[in-house]
Amino acid sequence: MISRIAWICVLGSALACAQAAPRSNTASPHDASNDEKKADSVGMNEAVLTIKGFCPAQRNAAQPCETVITRAEFEKMTAAIRPNLSASVKQQFANLYPRLLVMSKKAEEMGLDEEAPYEQMIAFSRMQILTQAVTRKLQQDSTEVSEQEIADYYKRNAASFEEYTLERLVVPLRSQADLAAVTPTSQQVFDDLAKTLRQRAVAGEDFSKLQQAADAAAGIKVASANYSMGKVGRSALPAGHAAIVADLKVGEVSRVITDSGGHYFYKLLAKEPLPLEQAKAEIGQILKSQHAAQALEQVQGSYTTEMNNVYFSVPAGKATDEKR
Repeated sequence: MISRIAWICVLGSALACAQAAPRSNTASPHDASNDEKKADSVGMNEAVLTIKGFCPAQRNAAQPCETVITRAEFEKMTAAIRPNLSASVKQQFANLYPRLLVMSKKAEEMGLDEEAPYEQMIAFSRMQILTQAVTRKLQQDSTEVSEQEIADYYKRNAASFEEYTLERLVVPLRSQADLAAVTPTSQQVFDDLAKTLRQRAVAGEDFSKLQQAADAAAGIKVASANYSMGKVGRSALPAGHAAIVADLKVGEVSRVITDSGGHYFYKLLAKEPLPLEQAKAEIGQILKSQHAAQALEQVQGSYTTEMNNVYFSVPAGKATDEKR
């Protein structure tokens, strides 16, 4: 167990790098499919790796020996480290694993796994892996959500499950000509334009004409996204916009909202509750996340820590240097 813990972090990092590396375009999708079919033709009890000269369980080292790893054993190992590995990364794993197996066994024979600092490093790696394991397990065990829980959440958060029929105007932050060299003056022009167009919207002017005016001022040749949003739920709106829209009355125009994407304002045409059946999936995910967070909090909140502030004190200048 200890030897596996010792190399699993190194191996996981190596496989992560290999998986992230760009793939060659020389192989066609047809070739990859053929490779997968060939791999699937190997039986689960057939050998996929044979390490000759390595057999730690055999006492008489003078006798020829080998260690055989079946497809089932190999796939169990790779799945534990990183699921759904590509064929090329599996091959890299196969090249790396025998060396790690032999070297870690030699380290155990030399007693290095029980010597400092390796014993402490192995123990720390084990704690990290088990922490990940218990976190995943608690999350998996928190997937049960009852119909009553969903219904109760829906009632408590009715405002979060409303459908809005909206019109939205988008005013760019600057003109197309100013994209390369933005000036405070050019930005102010579009700040003022957004306020003017909002006033015209409040007066009842058609949003299609207002959007055309915004596009023309910015020098946009291609028509902007449709100003009519139709029916949307609160979750479909940007986080900074949803609360503002939720407070609108039917027929009301929102204030101008400015973010990195531009200036926006909305007109609420209708508001109605989203049926529970349509909200169930979203509520289920919310409650599962809450259950998992509560389960983790139970464990993490079960202890307190006291630190020796004399021992752990860090000079102010040193703390600043380490943050850089």
